[in-house]
Amino acid sequence: MKPLLLTLGEPAGIGPDCVIRAYKDHPESFDHIIIVAPAIWLQQRAKQIGLQTEIREFVTLSTAEQSSTTGLKCWNPLTPDVKVSPVTMGKTSQTTAAAVINCIQTAAETCLSNQAAGLITGPIEKAVLRSAGFKFPGHTEFLAHISRKPDATAATDFVMMLASASLRVALLTTHLAIKDVPHALSIQLTIDCIRIVHHDLKQRFGIKQPRLALCGLNPHAGEQGHFGREEIDILNPAVEVARQEGIEITDAIPADTAFSASNRHHFDAIICCYHDQALIPIKAISFGESVNITLGLPFIRTSVDHGTALDLVGSEDVSYSSLMEAIHMAKLMAQKTLS
Repeated sequence: MKPLLLTLGEPAGIGPDCVIRAYKDHPESFDHIIIVAPAIWLQQRAKQIGLQTEIREFVTLSTAEQSSTTGLKCWNPLTPDVKVSPVTMGKTSQTTAAAVINCIQTAAETCLSNQAAGLITGPIEKAVLRSAGFKFPGHTEFLAHISRKPDATAATDFVMMLASASLRVALLTTHLAIKDVPHALSIQLTIDCIRIVHHDLKQRFGIKQPRLALCGLNPHAGEQGHFGREEIDILNPAVEVARQEGIEITDAIPADTAFSASNRHHFDAIICCYHDQALIPIKAISFGESVNITLGLPFIRTSVDHGTALDLVGSEDVSYSSLMEAIHMAKLMAQKTLS
């Protein structure tokens, strides 16, 4: 099996804490995982939180992969012109931004070149990265940009999904103001999203005939146009096209109906129109146990479902449960993809 790559995200956040604490309690989970980051970021944190950890740095992916040494393996891909600045726990600095972006981009490009089985990402501080030219709303859009072919014509070629043992949600739109969501929706966007979710549930999760639900944008799914026409004019026409392609999916239904305890277990994924329509239910049901997955990429990408939690860095309150779920999900998806 090819290695899985793991990026720490914001080095001043809880990303390093999670890796160190998870490795201390579950070292076997880090088999075939190589961390794409300067080792000093982990070595410094391990010392600060009082957890002695064997952490080794390698200058190439192949040497890290072939090494039989124990401990956490770090591949530092940074060239001499990218400065590795000191990190202060819980305090972000623009001086680390270029290194963070470089590690993420190198890891993604390594996956694209088929040298790694997939990518697991720690949480980033987007505001800090913007100082180094990061122009994307988040990880998801950045990785899609790196992976996108120049002749791409689809309305969307990636989908953000959060998944847990009990629920999977996918998003038609991601980081948009609520007022902009209706204008962003289109028949083609909806069709492309449905196709990606259906394809990846089959190819990445091994589900032979995925069962999908589509949430309406408006209360009561518009109630036959009384509360809005997006369901009539956009969502349901896209559903008809998907059904003609053999995809099993509901008409646009009220979100409260889709997520009810009696209904949600009938679906392999529920597609939502906007960010909080998806994230509120899954975090209410599965916070700390859900995984952020980017569908539509040429490689597997999973991530934690939390932020950098700068106020918790170095404390005993740091939970690594979502990181463990992201690692487990990436390994499971890699196995399903191979089979």
